Amino acid sequence: MRRLIRQRPDVNGITEGVIWKQLLLFFFPIVLGTFFQQLYNTADAIIVGKVVGKEALAAVGGSTGTLVNLLVGFFVGVASGASVIIAQLFGARKAEDVSRAVHTTIALAVAGGAVLMALGLVFADDILQLMGTPEEVMVYAVPYLSIYFMGMIPQLIYNIGSGVLRAVGDSRRPMLFLICAAMTNIVLDIIFVLGLDMGVRGAAWATILSQLVSAMMILGSLHHANPAYRLHIHKIRFHGDMLARIVAIGLPAGLQSVMYSFSNIIIQTGVNGFGTDVMAAWTAYGKIDGLFWMIISAFGVSITTFAGQNFGAKLYDRMRRSIRVCMGIAAGATVFMSVLILIIGRPMLGMFTDDPHVLEIGVSIIRLIAPTWICYLSIEILSGSMRGAGDTLIPTLMTLVGVCMLRIFWITVIVPMRHELSMLLLSYPLAWIITSILFIVYYRRGNWLKRCMKKQSEREAAQ
Repeated sequence: MRRLIRQRPDVNGITEGVIWKQLLLFFFPIVLGTFFQQLYNTADAIIVGKVVGKEALAAVGGSTGTLVNLLVGFFVGVASGASVIIAQLFGARKAEDVSRAVHTTIALAVAGGAVLMALGLVFADDILQLMGTPEEVMVYAVPYLSIYFMGMIPQLIYNIGSGVLRAVGDSRRPMLFLICAAMTNIVLDIIFVLGLDMGVRGAAWATILSQLVSAMMILGSLHHANPAYRLHIHKIRFHGDMLARIVAIGLPAGLQSVMYSFSNIIIQTGVNGFGTDVMAAWTAYGKIDGLFWMIISAFGVSITTFAGQNFGAKLYDRMRRSIRVCMGIAAGATVFMSVLILIIGRPMLGMFTDDPHVLEIGVSIIRLIAPTWICYLSIEILSGSMRGAGDTLIPTLMTLVGVCMLRIFWITVIVPMRHELSMLLLSYPLAWIITSILFIVYYRRGNWLKRCMKKQSEREAAQ
């Protein structure tokens, strides 16, 4: 018989207590940590944009960011399967299985980081050229990426290791580690870019050194954690059965992330065709847009953990209630963010550039996209809920068709008929609306939870 995790009733609020309070207690450290992550990405853009120029701004946050998200997103998506498995096992209090999953997950982070580093260093230049990146931007993008990709292993260790902590209900320490990393990055940006005049290379070094700080903190935290999920360096290896379960749940999420990023590369390629000013405006807008995504993503992580732990504990009614509560709170937060960004968007854009033409383009982007953020809400919350219970394939297919393929079709077929930036950007709300409808119908009529419960029973019977 598997050894069970002993917990006092006050330790794990995710499976007990008032849902909205526990949800917010878990959510706020995630969103605050993500805010500081966004802060140090934004610090790169602000300092580089102001000191080096709009070409460097377009390089650091535009094409390079899209490419990095493509490669990193796949491995983080696959590893999200580990977060689901760990949350379910922790909710079911199976300590030995939790430990095996944790050590397999960290092994995946190290191996994945090494692969990403090699791929990035070899192919980044070619991909940027295929994306139609202007020559004046390539001058900055190539040296930035040549340094940035050397930090892939610590970046994955932090991202995946923090997922382990959140899966067991600890969202506070990942937040604190990100705050330390953000402060480190900002200080190093000032030293390298402003003080030593290292340009985009300085911004890249600041980023990977700050990621190394957060990775070391994650490893130290896991090494001194609860025995159920404590990390022992000598035990880091792949456990075949656990890796298979992780990949079965995480691979669809990884492929979904790749398709998201691929569609964003198509969009970035379209944006590149409008010239450097539009690229710089799109980059600056992306930093503001990131405020919404950090909030909605934090809700997605929260509901995945809530769904996973309650599903593992067989508290199915509580899981459903958690989904409804999360949806309501997230809707209120989304409306607030949309209104706020519409009001203060222009002065926020001014933090990145003083170019009046770039500012005008950025404002037009905000006015088109920010009011439609609410259309994305159901995709994030419902897919996170289903992922927490172990249902990933059909939600991934709906996302691929509704978001990615539709967006690619719109950009490659419709936009050339009317080559305007506004037409390109309409791909976002159109894709969100259609995909949200698919998710709502599937959630209400798809019998997804019954299938997950059946698999859960079969797995327990086989043990």
